[in-house]
Amino acid sequence: MKVITDERCTGYRQPGHPERPERISATLKKLREQDALNIVWGKPAKADDSVLLRAHTAEHLERLNQEIDFDADTPFLPGIPDYARSSAGAGLEAMRAARAGETAFSLMRPPGHHATPAQAMGFCYLSNIAIAVLEALATGSKRVAVYDFDVHHGNGTEAVLLNKPNTAFISIHQFPCYPGTGGRNVGNNCFNYPVPPQTPRGDYRHILESALAHLKDLKPDLVAVSAGFDAYARDPLAQETLEAEDYHWLGQSLRKLGIPVFSLLEGGYSDDLPELILAYLKGLDGR
Repeated sequence: MKVITDERCTGYRQPGHPERPERISATLKKLREQDALNIVWGKPAKADDSVLLRAHTAEHLERLNQEIDFDADTPFLPGIPDYARSSAGAGLEAMRAARAGETAFSLMRPPGHHATPAQAMGFCYLSNIAIAVLEALATGSKRVAVYDFDVHHGNGTEAVLLNKPNTAFISIHQFPCYPGTGGRNVGNNCFNYPVPPQTPRGDYRHILESALAHLKDLKPDLVAVSAGFDAYARDPLAQETLEAEDYHWLGQSLRKLGIPVFSLLEGGYSDDLPELILAYLKGLDGR
């Protein structure tokens, strides 16, 4: 199991903001103390502009450097352009590790799946997973599918990958919920599985399973996972019902696909996040 991280990503915060440094620091503590997984630690790769520009406009990259908030949820903070680039670079490193036969997880912030080609939003500044997908296609992968189980629709990933050849985007998310998108399929490659609030666990897992079967039918040679843990029953930002056992099952199910897979941390705002991530990683590792 390879975990890509850089503790410096805990260096920014906004008081009262749910996307807080402790999401990473507490998870790192948990992973370092556990003995079920043999973890190899990795560092983010460099994310050059040429790679970022496949997913984003030049104007957006310039805008990241301007000391103006994008919105109330997505403020400009000192160093945020570098933090965002480092998080994108961790996604690139996880992708390369997966193609080399490793199970890889990017434990970084900020998350990415709400960032559109020209806009930062929803705590996200760069579309980390879409950047990694497009780099994979440019460097030898034939078909890449994204499986996004964050409780919020990955509107940014969808906007970047919409109708892009040899890509597919599958999102399972609460609807209605932020950001208000994802109620139906769009284009020829973006497939949405909206889930009503407070859906019973068994029903939610059935929807996740149906989406996994769809993913397998698409026959990708690489799977990129937006791993958000905010469909958890006690997450403060949504109204869903999953438990740690469900995230373990998700990891197991992705492993059983028999396709190289890499995962990037997206959401998950409860104090139990470290336990949820560990459960997922154990499933991915066959534990």
